[in-house]
Amino acid sequence: MPTDPQTVGQAGDSGAAPEAVPEQLSNGSEHGPWYLAYKRFLRNRVAVAFLILFFLIVVFVLAAPIWASDVAHTGPNDTHTLEKLHYDGEGHDVVNPAGQPLGPVLFKAGGKFFLGADSRLGRDEMVRLMYGGRISLFIGVVSGLITTLLAVILGLLAGYYKGWVDAVIARTLDVLWSLPVFLIGLALGISLAVGGLKIGPLELSSGSIWNPILVISIFSVPYIARPIRGEVLALGEKEFVEAAVAQGASPLRVMFAEILPNLASTIIVFFTLSIAANMLFEAGLSFLGAGVQPPNSSWGTMISIGEELLTTQPLLAIIPGVMIMLTVLSLNIVGDGLRDALDPKDR
Repeated sequence: MPTDPQTVGQAGDSGAAPEAVPEQLSNGSEHGPWYLAYKRFLRNRVAVAFLILFFLIVVFVLAAPIWASDVAHTGPNDTHTLEKLHYDGEGHDVVNPAGQPLGPVLFKAGGKFFLGADSRLGRDEMVRLMYGGRISLFIGVVSGLITTLLAVILGLLAGYYKGWVDAVIARTLDVLWSLPVFLIGLALGISLAVGGLKIGPLELSSGSIWNPILVISIFSVPYIARPIRGEVLALGEKEFVEAAVAQGASPLRVMFAEILPNLASTIIVFFTLSIAANMLFEAGLSFLGAGVQPPNSSWGTMISIGEELLTTQPLLAIIPGVMIMLTVLSLNIVGDGLRDALDPKDR
């Protein structure tokens, strides 16, 4: 009779063989799928490194009030055009008579004007970088949430009900997909930036950051809703859905209790990637004056201001551009890592 390889081992003093080790304990399969996905993600060192980088960026921008009050001693919109900054034993114009702003000072003045001043207004560039990052991340995360929520609802309705419901939703998504999204978003962004928005009880002022959030959220929906609709169509043919329908489950219960949990991994990945895409969308709109409006600033508006002094003070445009690049790159790599961890068959 063949020997079970799990029971082979050295006999102890009593001569008895050690107990068999269940196979599921040796390969970790006793854990749930989320734990296994977590372990797979941790093995992706590149994704973990960029996740840490993203958290560092978040901590950096969240520390803006501390830096502004305790180090720079100025706010993001405080102007210092006619002031002098004293370091190295002499005074330096924050903005010289020719309109040239102060360059990076680092810690020579105790942290004041660490990255210099911006444009002719003499605002602290470091403070504005940190506060601008808060707005850029806020717009990216909130618009990503709204986009993902709308996309999931539309994808579930279209994929489950099919028929005329699917036809209406799918064709609407096709229309949005076919539009020159950035140009339409730019036109709407400029319109909202000038006149605001008032639809019934909904009223947004011309300078509200909810204007770019609204534009970005609406035009980003098709990029998530279409693939989710395809997955719902496939899941609708599975046996567990047919069994739930046969037991008399309502459509809402089938969609949200049976189908939606099976979309969790897809939704998480799409949400992560949508934050990065929406941040780029916002940066483009703000650079062209259709996004975040003064006196608020985002990394996109900072690039727009820095572009005016690109030949004399290139760091005013390069630094916020690098921050956008690092944030978007980290989110994209983390999203790829999550996709591989949650569904390793897609590698």
